[in-house]
Amino acid sequence: MTDDPPLGTPVLELRGVNKSFGAVHVLHDVDFAANAGEVTALVGDNGAGKSTLIKCIGGIHPLDTGDYYFHGKPVSVRNPKDAGALGIEIVYQDLALCDNLDIVQNMFLGRERRGRFALDEASMEKAAAKTLAGLSVRTVTSLRQRVSSLSGGQRQTVAIAKAVLWNSAVVILDEPTAALGVAQTAQVLDLVRRLADSGLAVVLISHNMRDVMQVSDRICALYLGQVAADVRAADVTIPDVIQMITSGGAARDAQGNGTAVAAVAAVAAGAAGAAGATVNITKNVTDAGAPGEGAPGAAQGSEAAGSEAAGSEAAAATTKGGAA
Repeated sequence: MTDDPPLGTPVLELRGVNKSFGAVHVLHDVDFAANAGEVTALVGDNGAGKSTLIKCIGGIHPLDTGDYYFHGKPVSVRNPKDAGALGIEIVYQDLALCDNLDIVQNMFLGRERRGRFALDEASMEKAAAKTLAGLSVRTVTSLRQRVSSLSGGQRQTVAIAKAVLWNSAVVILDEPTAALGVAQTAQVLDLVRRLADSGLAVVLISHNMRDVMQVSDRICALYLGQVAADVRAADVTIPDVIQMITSGGAARDAQGNGTAVAAVAAVAAGAAGAAGATVNITKNVTDAGAPGEGAPGAAQGSEAAGSEAAGSEAAAATTKGGAA
């Protein structure tokens, strides 16, 4: 670890990253940065490459090509242990907590402090309490209660505290508010904001755009493995971010000035017009009768047409016989 960098300067940078799995090219020349004292939201649709990018940062997947920088210096991250040594901690969506262990045991799981003859329980409990207090966590009544007795928000808090405990510089949170209630979501988002305010570089992965806009300083949107936009959160709206996620190309113009341009509005207006046309078409079909209701009327029309055709054929035959 190095001295804390000035706020707003990159702690973690990836430049020109490419990653493929066989014939599938998942990441295409991706540039990504996480700045000190900021929450960087990483957003994108399913399959956009978010999980692969995070696993590349965490050393689970090696980079095919590209450069990895930490505190401005090139580094090589070959495995999760290398990432942890740099101060990069990832809290995955499943939290990786053991229900049968208490809070202290979970926070030090795999990194226990040892005394002369046994584990140094007192030292670990003191460190865990200090970390939770530093994060202003007040919802946990006892550090020795089992994780199985905690609520979803409390579990997420313990997982985040576990990541912060190890003098982290970058904390990556994968869907931290998924499956949480309103009060628990507010609690976790408040914690995320406090992490950034304490000087850490925080990366937030989320599909909830309201959460993203509430706590993020910057938004990096991935679209089909490419960076569609990297903008300040204050310069865009939720519809702009959704447009970046769903179409990618239309939002690229927003990168220059951090604002969604008229193209985004035009696409949105076109989508609204298409929706109106769909409503009209549906109405017309409904007025004509649903397949189960309108079919008899259609059949009657067909029968009438058939009768007319039969009459025409009879008249033609009569005329022909008279002529003969």
